[in-house]
This record gives sequence, C-alpha cells and structure tokens, in this order.
Amino acid sequence: MTEVVPTYTELTSVYGVDGTPAAQERYAWLSDGFQQRYGSRPTLFARSPGRVNLIGEHIDYEGYAVLPIAIRQDTVVAIKEGGSNLTISNMDESQYPTATFSIDPKQRVDLEKHTWANYFLAAYKGVFEFLEKQGKAPVPVGLQVMLHGQVPTGSGLSSSAAFTCSASLAILGIFGITVSKSDVAEFTTTCERYVGTESGGMDQAISMMGMPQIAKLIEFNPIRASDVVLPEGAVFVIANSLTVSNKAETAAGRYNMRVVECRLAAAVLAVTLGMPKEKATGIRVLKEVEELAVSKVEASQQSASSALCQAAKQFLHEAPYEQAEIEGLLGTSLTKLFEDNPSQQRSIPLAAKAGGFRLQQRSLHVFAEAQRVRDFQKVCSNAELSQEDKLKQLGDYMDASQASCRDLYQCSCEELDTLVAECKKQGALGSRLTGAGWGGCTVSLIKQSDAAQFITAIKSNYFEKCIKEGKVKSDQLEDVIFASKPASGGAIIKLQV
Repeated sequence: MTEVVPTYTELTSVYGVDGTPAAQERYAWLSDGFQQRYGSRPTLFARSPGRVNLIGEHIDYEGYAVLPIAIRQDTVVAIKEGGSNLTISNMDESQYPTATFSIDPKQRVDLEKHTWANYFLAAYKGVFEFLEKQGKAPVPVGLQVMLHGQVPTGSGLSSSAAFTCSASLAILGIFGITVSKSDVAEFTTTCERYVGTESGGMDQAISMMGMPQIAKLIEFNPIRASDVVLPEGAVFVIANSLTVSNKAETAAGRYNMRVVECRLAAAVLAVTLGMPKEKATGIRVLKEVEELAVSKVEASQQSASSALCQAAKQFLHEAPYEQAEIEGLLGTSLTKLFEDNPSQQRSIPLAAKAGGFRLQQRSLHVFAEAQRVRDFQKVCSNAELSQEDKLKQLGDYMDASQASCRDLYQCSCEELDTLVAECKKQGALGSRLTGAGWGGCTVSLIKQSDAAQFITAIKSNYFEKCIKEGKVKSDQLEDVIFASKPASGGAIIKLQV
C-alpha cells in the first residue's frame, strides 16, 4: 500500500517526547521570524531531514540498492500564499539573503548564478511538472517562504535533499494536494537536476521515508523502501571533516564526472562483451549489463558479484581511457552520446585534465559496493549471529567500503582519510565517508557503551587542531560530531504557534 505524506497538528509525532520542547521553541522562533518578514503567521510548516548513508556509496544512480537512515537534523519551511512572486527568505539572512523569483513554473534555473534559493525554485518546478502529469496542476500563486536548516551544507548529510523535499511538501501543502512519499522522492530526485546535480535518488527517498529506530534498504525503479532492523547495543557517530564539498558547485569535475564514467563503463563493457554498438550506446547504468557480464565469465564457483568484478577486470583495461578510444569503441562521439544532458556534457572536457576516464576502477567499486549492501542487510537479519558478531561484520563492510571509495572511486580526500583513521584508532568497529565525498562527514559504528568516550577522544585528537586553525569554534563541536539513531521522514505540520 502506498504511504501518503503525513500531516500533523503537533510535533511529538515527528520529534519524539524528548525532542519536542526544543522543536516547539524552534518552530515558534521560525513563526516569529516569518511574521516579522511578511507581517503575518505562516499557514503551515513542512520539514524533511538529512540522512547518513550507512553503506552503498555512489551506487544509487547505477540502479543498486543503498542502506541509509534519516537523522534528527532537518530543514523546516514556513509558507503562506501572498504577494505576486516567490519570495524566499532564510532565518540566517546574513548568509542566505532573500531571493525573489516569478511564479512561472516554466522558468529556467540560472546555473551560472548559483544561489541557495535555486533549490526552492527547483522544487517549485518539480511540483508543477509532477502535478501536470497527473492532470492536477494548480494556478500558480505568489508564495511567501521562510526557511531554517539544521543540516550543514557541504557535509555529505544531504542538506540539498532536505531542502528540496521540505520545499516540495510546503508547496503541496499550500495547494492542499496529498501525494505519496514515494512520489515526492521520485520527482524531487529529478528536480534537483535543475541545479546541475545528477542525483541518484537515495537522499530524497530516505528523507521522505525515514522512520525512528529503523534503517531502510532503498531500491529504485521504482523507488521503494524496506525496513532493516539494526543490531542492538550500537550507535552511529557522525563526524564532520570540516572540508566542505558543495555538490552543485563542484559537480562537473566530481559527482557528475563519476556518473559519466559509470555510464561510459557500462556502455564500453557492453560492447566488449559482444553487444552491438547501437544497443550498447543506449545503456545508461551498470546494472543493465549484469546479466550479460555474468554470462561471459566462469561464474559456477563464484557469486554474481565476483563474476561482475571479474568481467570488469577482464573486459575493461586498468589504464584510464581517452575520449578518442571510447568514441572508437562505441562508434559515436561523447557529445552525441550525452546530447540530452548538458550537465553531464560539461564533465567530458574535464576528464582529459584528470588523466582520462577510469572505467575499470569505477565499475569495480559499484559492483563490489552493491554486494556489500546486500551482505550488510543479511547480517542485520541473521538471527543466528550474536550481536557481537553482527557488529564485527558490519564494521568490516564499512571499512571495505571506505577503502573502495578512497582507492577505486577516488571520492575521499586527505581530511576524510585522516578522520577515518583516527576513528578506527579510537575504537570504531567500522568507519567510512558518507555522502558524495570529497569532504563532508564520516560515519562510524560504535558500541553504545563506548560512544561518549569515543566522541571525547575524537574532539581531542581531531577537532582541537581544527579549533586552532579557525575551522570551528569550541561551542560548535556538538554540531560537528554527534551520535545518531534513525529518525522520522518528511511531513507537513499545521501548527498554531
């Protein structure tokens, strides 16, 4: 049964009994800020959380399942119909100045002038496109918006998905339209591409479908989620490397480049496995070549994952591919291949500066990481394993994922590597980057009884230096390292404050 986006008239259903007092203060503060800016109270609020991905990095856009949790930090949007434009304000006006757009849902998002409010415009366009397909598109109206976000930007905890999902829910709420969580996850994945990011769908899915105390196995095409009960006696500690990775601003040379490399790896692998060129150029994700790849290697004594990795090693060479070589193999130019996607086209000339396209390495990461997700889920559901054994195996999978992200996918960085090493030194059962990488956060599996001591040690051995370098203040440490358990997903909140 399709689960619709919930609407609440109180905060406890979202934040729990312990979190409600602080949430009440925050919503009252946000409502006061809205009234000061616009002269009246908001009609409603919408909120959606950030997330931490426990395992399954950079594989959602290749069609493979991932395993994240929603976190307590969220973005809240206060909204009211009013004025003749879209007026988007932020409680942190000094860092995020007010922006104004027309109410035309067909307007283009200006990628040359990236602004924080572009995410709201992307959500606005996405809502109208979705409703048009449903035959339910309303007449555009002026909207007054005030936003407050707790998910740090560039941290790898998906502040962008929290923004676009909460904005979409607020717009839907104003028009009184009820939709399913999966529908919102689907169209916000698409609409985030308006800001130039090739999102795979994990971030939006868990932001909408998150549940307290439950991790989610997120699968795609269509987006769906199933519960994963995590072992007792452990928590996940999130630590921010304090190296910022703004996905939208660096997409062409990093995130989108990996999407391009994976599509090229899938197409080249298909050709070298014997698929006709004209069919291979229509391949978009590595999962599409699974069956063919497994059929071409001796898989009788090995898992499908091992067979896929063997195929990648056998049919893709280790040295980086040059553009001319790929075009020769596929019988078409890369400009032609990516003609329907300007964001991906912008990545192509950057590959030469980076030394070429590393197709074997990217595919090896994707195939092995997809198997680690499956193994992670199986361990969680294995009633025959002790809690101790479960935690040991989950930690090993996280460590293997970090090594693969660092060495094969090359999406780590010096600061993340240093932080992961320190987390392991201080007793983490497993530790890895989470999110797109190139900065942002790590997630570490810690025994619950050791969490307080672990956090103190990381503050001393990693963050003290960051304080001295001026990267963070001592009174901000609670926001850059914290223990987290799974939290609630997106919701509309009609609250009198």
